[in-house]
Parts: sequence; structure tokens; C-alpha cells
Amino acid sequence: MVSLDHWKLFAALVAGAILPLSFAPFEFFWLAPFCYAALFRVWGGASPAHAFRFGFTFGVASFFSGVHWVYISIHDYGEVPIFLSFILTAGLVVFLACYVGLVGWIAARWFSTIGPWALLGIFPALWVFLEWCRGWFFSGFGWLSAGYSQTDSWLMGHAPVIGLYGISWIVLVSAGAMLVLIDATSRQRIQTLTFIMILWGSGLISGNYRWTNPRENDLSVALVQGAVNQDLKWRPEQLAPTLDLYQKLTEQAGGSELIIWPEAAIPALYGQVADYLEEIRGKAARQKATVMLGILRNDPEGGTFQNTLVALTDPPLFYVKRHLVPFGEYFPVPEFVRNWMRLTSLPYTDAVAGSDNQPPLEIAGERIAITICYEDIFGAEQLRFFDNASLLVNVSNDAWFGDSIAPHQHLQIARFRAAEVGRYLLRATNTGISAIIDPRGRVVARSPQFVPDLL
Repeated sequence: MVSLDHWKLFAALVAGAILPLSFAPFEFFWLAPFCYAALFRVWGGASPAHAFRFGFTFGVASFFSGVHWVYISIHDYGEVPIFLSFILTAGLVVFLACYVGLVGWIAARWFSTIGPWALLGIFPALWVFLEWCRGWFFSGFGWLSAGYSQTDSWLMGHAPVIGLYGISWIVLVSAGAMLVLIDATSRQRIQTLTFIMILWGSGLISGNYRWTNPRENDLSVALVQGAVNQDLKWRPEQLAPTLDLYQKLTEQAGGSELIIWPEAAIPALYGQVADYLEEIRGKAARQKATVMLGILRNDPEGGTFQNTLVALTDPPLFYVKRHLVPFGEYFPVPEFVRNWMRLTSLPYTDAVAGSDNQPPLEIAGERIAITICYEDIFGAEQLRFFDNASLLVNVSNDAWFGDSIAPHQHLQIARFRAAEVGRYLLRATNTGISAIIDPRGRVVARSPQFVPDLL
């Protein structure tokens, strides 16, 4: 006979597995509170050990289901052996799941897990705190934060006021409220429903209020999507076709004041293609346009390399990526592991991060705040720069994740960033999804995936 604990474990597993359906590309935003409510239910009355076990199971299921694409970048494009790729992916999933387990353990160890106070106070508060920790500690990994699931709900209207973690809190309080309604008295039901209606209804009102000043001037922009196959991109024979492709697409963008290429658009270091870029700059300048592109360059201070965005002005303006990708752009491992990686021909070289005090680039009459790749998931880290900007630009290369759900999730996060600071966001990617996003997080225009495109 199956015990009650096993049924609870199964419920946590199922709820966690379907949670990613509330995020892009599925975007069943209403599903998120139900999934969290299921977990809160199994936490009720559990011992600290059981609460950790239930939360950990929920976390493993949700992160495996929602971020399994990490394996694609590690194995398919990082050329890491299958077994090691699986170990690294599983290690990330287990690490992230521990945060969920800790919510349950702390609640059961130090607080009550039964009643309205637990459902509306303890669980939501602890979840948001651990979600914040997950976004900061060990470089941070804020993917699948509860608030991101609500980019198409009324709650998105709260983004400029309470940000990501405030909306996460509302989602989790809503989950707790569902359970309160089951066992509450009539008076408690009315109070709970009124409270939840205020939280959701005020989001609708807030979404119709303009929290930032409207743009004073129109700006003509073009986003260039080269769609260069990641398997071929860095082969020497691919350089010339890539240069030709971007030159032709840029010429087709005539009349645009700002032309943006994606992250690492050119498979070469900046110094190796300086003459080509000067030619692009000259042609653009004659049409009163500025080209911005992602490209690697040698560290001017003698380090290895930097992941940068350069604006082809005279002189050129650079933004250097601040927040590097662990195990992608740097390797936080002991020296003996690095030596083993070198012997086995695995990538092991660390990039050099940019300064934390890089102001917006002043281009085409705009103050442009730049993020490269997944820097845009670190909203709190970027807000002090975004506040002084009139426009946001993100360049990415989501080709690392193939035809998975990752590019859709990344676009959803970019939408949240635009709404959070009330600015237009221009997103240029190698294989999609490139997009123009308005100050309310709505996609004005988007590219198809895996085809060259000019947006």
C-alpha cells in the first residue's frame, strides 16, 4: 500500500514538472499559483526533513523540466563528453532544487506550516527570500523566478513599482490564498478574496498608468539577425561569408539611424577585422547611421579576451560584459581541474569582466544601457545603469541552446526588464528571437528563428 508521504512526494513531483508550462513559450501564467499551491499543501504539517524532501523533489522536477537546455550548450556546442555534460547539468538542477528544499525545511524547522499565517505569510516570504538568494549567490541563476511567469497577466502592471520579487510574492500569496479558501470560515474567505482581488486588480490599473516620461524623439532602428549556424560559426572558412552576410544585411537597413548586430556577430577578434569594421563605419556614417555589434577583443591590460559591444563611432565606444557566464566565459574550478581540462582539450580560458561603473553609451542622441547575453536576467544589478538610460539594448547568441525553450524564456525575461524600467528594449540575437519591446513589456516586432532577418 502506498503511504501518504509517497503520494505527497508524487504530488510535488507532478506540480514541479508542469510548472514550466506557466513560462514561455507556453505562457499559461494562471497555472503557476496552482503549482505552488500544491507544494504548499504537501508542506502542511510536514517535519523539517520531509518538507525539505518535498521541496527538493518539486525543485528537481521544475528545473529539470525548465532548464534542461543547459545540456545542449554543454554537450552539443561545448563539446563536453556526454557523461560529464549529464553530470554538470544534473549538478546544476540539484543545486537549484536545494533552494526550494530549504524553503520547506526552514518553514518546518522554525515556523508553523499549518494555517493562514503559513500560507499567506511564511511560505511566500521565505520563497521570495530564497529566490533572491538564488539570483545572487555563486554568480546567480534567476531563471524560472515566479514573477517571470506573469509577463502576460495583470500582475505585469506592477513591474515598474515592485519589480520581479514583488510580483513573485503576489504569485505565491495567491497560491496560499487558494488553500486558505478551502478550510477558512466565510469571513476569512471574503477577506482573502478581497485581498487577492486588490493585488491583481491594482496590477491592471498600474499597467495603464505611465510610470516614465514618454520618448521625446522617434528613432529609426534595424536589428540584424545573421542566423549563422553555431556549429560552423568559428571555422576559419566561415569568416568571409559571415562578413559578407552582415555587410549585405546592413546595406539593406538604409535609412535606419541605429543598426544593431548580435553578440559575437563576427567570429574574430576586434583587432583582426578592424579594417572591415572601419569600412562599415564609414558607409554607415555617410547615411547618418551608427552600427553597434557584439565582438570579442583582446583585453587592453594584457589579459585573455573580453566579450564586448562596440559602437562604430569615431572613436569607437565599447561596453565590456560585466557578468560572465560560469563554465562558459570563466571556470570557477581549482587549478588541478583546470590542468585536467587543458590536457583533455576542454575549454578552460577565463574571459576578463568589464568594470561595474560603465555608464550608458551616448549614441544617436540616446543614452543606451547595454547588456550582453544573460546579463539581462540580473535586473537588480542593472537598475542603477538603466535609470540613467533612455534606451536599452541587449545583444545575445541563443544559438547555444538550439531549438529549445531557452530562447523563448530569454525573450520573456527581456520583456520583464523593459517593463520594469519603462524603456524600449532592442534585442538583437544571432538565430532569434530578435525583438523590439515597448516600455510595458509588449513585443512590438519579432524575428523568426534560425533564418537571416532584418527587423
